[in-house]
Order: sequence, then C-alpha cells, then structure tokens
Amino acid sequence: MIKTIDEYIAQFPPEVQEILNKLRKVIKEAAPEAEEKFSYQMPTFYLKGNLVHFAAYKNHIGFYPTPSGIEAFRDKLSAYRGAKGSVQFPIDKPLPYELVSEIVKFRVAENTKQAEIKIKKEKQ
Repeated sequence: MIKTIDEYIAQFPPEVQEILNKLRKVIKEAAPEAEEKFSYQMPTFYLKGNLVHFAAYKNHIGFYPTPSGIEAFRDKLSAYRGAKGSVQFPIDKPLPYELVSEIVKFRVAENTKQAEIKIKKEKQ
C-alpha cells in the first residue's frame, strides 16, 4: 500500500513521473511551509488544513484546490474540465504551472486567514 508521495509518483511511467515531480516542486515553491502528506490516496499538501491534492489518471492530472480555489480562478480554469473542487489538466498538454502556483498561494492565504479567525474565536 502506498504511503508516501515518492511511492505514489514512482508507480507511473517516466513521462508522467516528470509531470508529477514538476507539479510537486511548483506546489512546494508556492507553499514552502506546507507539509507533504498522503491523504485520500493522493499526494496532499497541508498547512493549517488541507491545501491541495493532486493525482494522475490515464488521460489527465487531477488537481484539487478545494471549491474555493476553483471558484476564485474560475475564469482562468475555464479551458479545463473540472468539478466543484477539482480541475483536470490533460496529460498530453503542458500543465499551467504558473496558474497552479497562483492557486496554491491563494489557498495558503485562505487557510492562514481561517486559522487566525478560529484562534480569535477560541480566545473570546
């Protein structure tokens, strides 16, 4: 059973591994304080809560920045298939790494703000 992001990435063909490793690097650079986890059978980045998940499929890379991350970048993501909390990047086209970075930074700010609000409520 897969327990780490390295193990997860290693199960794919080299060309998919390359995409996943670059995606992982972009996420790490956008959220350097985030912790890597393996959650919901997917590579997960965690900072004061789940930030983003990603996964590889036969024809696409799934990116899961929560519904708020999708909603905030709806216009920029309109070229891709997706759902309430996910987007599908075709595996045979270059991934929009810059956009991924923007979304991750948005999620970092969002999780940080939500954690601060929670702390304030607890102190009251």
